[in-house]
Amino acid sequence: MTNLFELKDRVVVMTGACGVLGIPIVKYFAAQGAKVVLLARERSSELGEQIVSEIKADGGEACFFATDVLDKALLEKNYGQIMEKYGRIDVLMNAAGGNMPSATVPPDKSIFDLDTDAVKQVTDLNLFGTVLPTMVFAKAMVEQKYGSIINFASESALRPLSRVAGYGVAKAAVANWTKWLCGELALKFGEGIRVNAIAPGFILSKQNKALLTNPDGSLTPRSHTILGHTPFGRFLEPEELLGTLHWLASDASKAVTGTVAVVDGGFDAFSI
Repeated sequence: MTNLFELKDRVVVMTGACGVLGIPIVKYFAAQGAKVVLLARERSSELGEQIVSEIKADGGEACFFATDVLDKALLEKNYGQIMEKYGRIDVLMNAAGGNMPSATVPPDKSIFDLDTDAVKQVTDLNLFGTVLPTMVFAKAMVEQKYGSIINFASESALRPLSRVAGYGVAKAAVANWTKWLCGELALKFGEGIRVNAIAPGFILSKQNKALLTNPDGSLTPRSHTILGHTPFGRFLEPEELLGTLHWLASDASKAVTGTVAVVDGGFDAFSI
């Protein structure tokens, strides 16, 4: 019987591949037999090559290319590099994104103090940093009439969270783009191309460490509020996204498109 979860020899391209989420994800997919392409900023080149070396040492196949998800010309160059090396793209994971303090509204300020330029930068990175790679790399999927695109949304795309004004708006846009694009690609290029998103819950990372922990490592009041609204009562680990991503990347989710898969320990479902 066919293994619907088989990923061997699938070409998996991931933006933001050197981040706290990206590293365990690319290592996992490589361990499943996929050929993994790591895309990240030039400043992450050394780390990217280190990850590639570790994957190859474990018998996997991977390569790293420096990119900028807001630079379409550079993305086109990456596309040529990938196609020359592997000849196809089966899975695209749009994980590049992030936030910046100036795009938030801290407790001692209000909406009237919001830095709209910072909000635009955060929106560009998260939304157009998803749109542009899709416009470039999905061309391979159209040619082969097969592919799975997985966008990275967020809990803040589903439930507006205090303070993170810009990031929430940007990730909500990613979720909406996911639903729009699934119809656009299937209607015009066939049912073989699917578009879904994953909405991770709260994971401690460099990006949110200042919000969630004190200098001594103890949890902030915001952390206690989050955990009080999370039935699991804890933060998630990046590895807990792997099963859902595997499912969305594989033929096991062949009829699934336009879905935002929530992996959050129950936060979105819980009230009081």
